[in-house]
Amino acid sequence: MSTPLEAGAAAPAEGLDPPKVGGGLPWIGHMFSFASNPYRFMEKVAAKGGECASFTLMGQRIVLLTGDEASELFYRSSDEQLDQSAAYKLMTPIFGEGLIFDAPIARKNEQLKMLMPSLRIDAMREHSHKVVGEVEELTANWGEWGEIDLGDFMKQLTINTASHCLLGREFRYELSEEFAHIYHDLEQGVNPIAYHFPNLPIPAFRRRDQARAKLQKLVGGIVRKRAQQVDKPSDMFQTLIDMRYEDGTALTENEITGLLIGSIFAGHHTSSGTAAWVLLELLKHRRLLDRTREELDTLLGPHGEVTFQSLREMPMLENVVKEVLRLHPPLIILMRQVSQELRFRQYRIRPGDMVWACPPVTHRMSKLFSNPQQFDPDRFGPERREDRNLMAYQPFGGGKHKCSGNAFAMFQIKAIFAVLLRRYDFELTAEPSSYVDNYKEMIVQPKSPCRVRYRRRSPASFAKADGEPAMTPAQAAAAGCPFHAQALGQKGA
Repeated sequence: MSTPLEAGAAAPAEGLDPPKVGGGLPWIGHMFSFASNPYRFMEKVAAKGGECASFTLMGQRIVLLTGDEASELFYRSSDEQLDQSAAYKLMTPIFGEGLIFDAPIARKNEQLKMLMPSLRIDAMREHSHKVVGEVEELTANWGEWGEIDLGDFMKQLTINTASHCLLGREFRYELSEEFAHIYHDLEQGVNPIAYHFPNLPIPAFRRRDQARAKLQKLVGGIVRKRAQQVDKPSDMFQTLIDMRYEDGTALTENEITGLLIGSIFAGHHTSSGTAAWVLLELLKHRRLLDRTREELDTLLGPHGEVTFQSLREMPMLENVVKEVLRLHPPLIILMRQVSQELRFRQYRIRPGDMVWACPPVTHRMSKLFSNPQQFDPDRFGPERREDRNLMAYQPFGGGKHKCSGNAFAMFQIKAIFAVLLRRYDFELTAEPSSYVDNYKEMIVQPKSPCRVRYRRRSPASFAKADGEPAMTPAQAAAAGCPFHAQALGQKGA
């Protein structure tokens, strides 16, 4: 595979502009088509223009790069060639001034390195029991059967696990409800309007700014409280308090706040939708559900402990998560602004252009993945290894700016299902085809409502915590359980 410079080595001296997709309105361009369904719009752009195609959006020329070769240009170009900061101005009010995308390149890279120790796979050794505890706490009142909105459940579960594992006990147990409201308001600041007008005086942005200020005040209070403690907690928060830049300066409260937000976005923002889709896809493909559950039952049995090591021994579950990330990558678009002219084949991409990568389009290319529309976790097995091309399989991006939360996300989701699938049976409440991605969200989630039924697993597999057997199918059906009522020919609840 060629390097970014080699990709354009044979281009004509002048170069050609990337094929432009026609239509659209003056200046506004294709904004309405894009906003209605970003993925479908970009799928059409790639189909019409190829792997390097352009269109106009709010007066800005966008060059869409899809496929492995064009993606390599996107992911492996230097920060001096492709500027993240100019593309992600919407994050400045959330992370804070001088933080990450609002920092000079060298400072940004230092800040991102500060997050890495807590997000690397080795840091997960102490977290597995925390994830298990969060699952148990959130399902404690489920009873023998019932129904949930899966999207809402996974959002709550993943924010609980991420805050517990990454932020520390204060946020999880002392500020849990308050932090949930703050985080919700910060999330609402990530919307399409913010890409172009991040400081419009609209209610969502006012709430975003108030939430950011409130969080920094809370962080300052915890910093001062911990300064008086002899025994310091070992968590990301304390790591950032103790961290120093290369010049020896400590982080300010603004910087600690911004990096904590960055860690929680990396560790949660993309996980809730992925976790929901893992269960939805397994329920759409019951044979794969059986194989996944058999792997967990064989490895752990009914009461086996979920540990860091056991989570590394679940290839079927891991491949299911990988395939969910291929078909439902949480990020539809990754963006950069061109600072130095780039070449791709015969095309010239000019300074000032915005370049986008689109993982869901690349992930559905038949030249890169066999039967790309089919949900097939076995494509990642040792015989096929369809994820070995890192420029084709890109759910977390690629290159040196690959999402730092990918290891934590995989760990977190596997731990969640190592508990849920051993304790409960699940069932869709609607037609399988009705469960689809909501591409109007900036971070892709299943379209709401997204309801599923659950039932504690049968006595043949497990016993209740007090040692008494669970209800028999006939008893459960008589009591109104929808699973067994349907199985016995009765009307389900």
